[in-house]
Amino acid sequence: MTAGSHAPGFAGPVDEELRDQVASHLARHEDGVLPIVQAGHPVLRRPAVPYTGQLGDLFPELVEAMRRTMHAAPGVGLAAPQVGLGIAVAVIQDAGVSDPEDADLRERHPLPFRVLVNPAYEAVGHERRAFYEGCLSVSGWQAVVARPRTVRLTGQDEAGRPVDEVLTGWPARIVQHETDHLGGGLYLDRAELRSLASNDSMMRFWGQTPDPSGAAEALGFALP
Repeated sequence: MTAGSHAPGFAGPVDEELRDQVASHLARHEDGVLPIVQAGHPVLRRPAVPYTGQLGDLFPELVEAMRRTMHAAPGVGLAAPQVGLGIAVAVIQDAGVSDPEDADLRERHPLPFRVLVNPAYEAVGHERRAFYEGCLSVSGWQAVVARPRTVRLTGQDEAGRPVDEVLTGWPARIVQHETDHLGGGLYLDRAELRSLASNDSMMRFWGQTPDPSGAAEALGFALP
């Protein structure tokens, strides 16, 4: 596909200025691993621009760079603003956890790689679950976040095909976390700040179990 055309499934024209910006950004990092911006960078607090095909044939290159960056971090999700690009695209993938008790408690099972374009979510039901959560753009820290256990995800995939599905457990949490990024949010906006812990402290005091009830009792915050 030539520059100036648009990606299949996306109706909008190529934005040559944005395309050149992204191409330059990718060219500076030939291994495909992009720097992850940290809290305080303005791009993390601006709502991302909906993706309508502005990058044309460059879009798959951006997706691949985001995939490599997520794996290298390592993380289970990455939104374009986290690599300095304010467009509504995220990638997610989770290998799950080997501990069956942990997997069952957090409902954390393998989630195949996928691309979310212009995602949105809404809670399904009223059940909320609280667990420690971290972020590649808030490096070194974790905090407890209560989120809906089940959500309805809508949006598009990398080919522009519509997405409309229901997710439960850890996959639902990942989708919420990354979609929040695209609205200019960080997980800390939803966190119990009394639970905030460095990674070292979290592992030392609360890493024996994913159940945050011990942390809630000791640190003085409520769980749903």
